[in-house]
Amino acid sequence: MTEAGALEKLVNEQIVTAMKAHDAVRTGTLRLIKNALKNKAIEKREAPTQAESEQALATMVKQRRDSIEQFTKGNRPELAAIEAAEIVVIEEFLPKALDEAGLRALVAEAVAEVAQARGSKPTPKEMGQVIKAVQARLQAASLRAEGRAISEWVKKELAG
Repeated sequence: MTEAGALEKLVNEQIVTAMKAHDAVRTGTLRLIKNALKNKAIEKREAPTQAESEQALATMVKQRRDSIEQFTKGNRPELAAIEAAEIVVIEEFLPKALDEAGLRALVAEAVAEVAQARGSKPTPKEMGQVIKAVQARLQAASLRAEGRAISEWVKKELAG
């Protein structure tokens, strides 16, 4: 899926499969993905790159996680379950998420890299530099992690 329209083509094929299987939740979610990709293309006035497509999908996942939190607070577990099902479908099209242990190790490597460049251990003021280094490593390895989790682990690493 390196070419620009490959993800959209895959989503279209999946929509047909889901429609034939009469899977309403999957069909609806795939249509939302298709619309997000199309909106990204319209916004750019050209086909989005793989990274931009993944960013659009990651945003969709984040929105659904926020919705789950709100639905849970509002005592609406049935709506939270629908959002969770949509996350599962969306994540099929994203790179593999890094687990907690892997993220911790990646953050430690990034802190060491920034420390070596500075000559001393980075302080919480250099948190932005460390986060950029972590994100660069994630992108190079074709992995992903939630920004909130990255931020938490960098804070812990710099404080400790």
